[in-house]
Amino acid sequence: MKIGIDKISMDVSNKYISIEELALKRGVEVAKFLKGIGQNQMSVVSKNQDIITLAYMAAKDIVDDFDREHIDLIIFATESSVDESKAASIYLKNYLGINDYCKCIEMKQACFSATAALDFAKAHVSMNENSRVLVIASDISRYGINTSGEVTQGAGAIAMIVSNGPRILEFNNDEVAYTEDIMDFWRPTYSKYAFVDGKFSVERYLGCLDKVWQRYRQKHSLIELKAICFHVPYTKLARKGLENITVNENIMEEFIHSINFNKRVGNIYTGSLYLSLLSLLSNTETLKGGDNIGMYSYGSGAVAEFYSLKLVKGYKEYLNIDLFKEKLDLRKKVSIEEYETIFFEESTDVENNSEGLEFYLKNILDHKRIYELRKEQ
Repeated sequence: MKIGIDKISMDVSNKYISIEELALKRGVEVAKFLKGIGQNQMSVVSKNQDIITLAYMAAKDIVDDFDREHIDLIIFATESSVDESKAASIYLKNYLGINDYCKCIEMKQACFSATAALDFAKAHVSMNENSRVLVIASDISRYGINTSGEVTQGAGAIAMIVSNGPRILEFNNDEVAYTEDIMDFWRPTYSKYAFVDGKFSVERYLGCLDKVWQRYRQKHSLIELKAICFHVPYTKLARKGLENITVNENIMEEFIHSINFNKRVGNIYTGSLYLSLLSLLSNTETLKGGDNIGMYSYGSGAVAEFYSLKLVKGYKEYLNIDLFKEKLDLRKKVSIEEYETIFFEESTDVENNSEGLEFYLKNILDHKRIYELRKEQ
């Protein structure tokens, strides 16, 4: 049985700021942010948006009537959960109109959980060959205004359907995982913002990469990789990771394609690696069916995994590349002052201000989140 990613899409919010303008506002040399960090833009959410609205906007583009009938598992990977009890996937199932005979769960392990969700999905399909699994990675990264991590913030969601006989990517079943107990990045339940030991986190991102890469090459030396995608907290770190494990010029060239979207969105935590994968598939001119793509997944705390995916012949026919690029291009640019105002707005103040969004958080009443799907005119 060949199991893999049959469909994939994304959402990146409807606003962004210029990283150059952020640097000027913060009194930082522009080159430090643009070249030293490697970011150009940052997606920004309003108080009407959260991980569920982002997830819906990503998933609606790939979930059709066949999927609504056959999806029997939804896994929502996030570290920006809106509820400590109820899984975000339940909201999503409702608004997407997926059948009731469907299991809905939420997974957490920093930026790694989307990879864990894919592992879970693969196992599920291997035991239920007609199943379809919707995997969602949706996050809003927040470090606070004028903090060291501010420049790497971002918001977005990736939606993937895992099935037997996939049309885009097949799992090679070659994953190597590694775990160590560290405090490089964390967000206690009592804090809105994450805490990070920046230098240590970079050290462990690269250190864990070395661990899984060396073991991977020992176990799977015959698998030829044509490209490698990385978890991308910021693009300069991903580049360091690549340079630490290969000097292959062709892989280096494909890497440029793999960070195109990330440079414009920022860090979306669980979805970061898969935004990079989507960027690669959307922008490459040379990858073809049968080529293998390496995947480095890292979640602080820390869990890392290296594995590979094989491209299916004709995969580009099943990617809505024009839509992906349109979602990036049609975002509204906001000033740094507007972004700062938005940053401190509370969801409880939402009321009926939907800002023209298709799907939005309408209100929070009696501690219950109320969403609204705008009816087509």
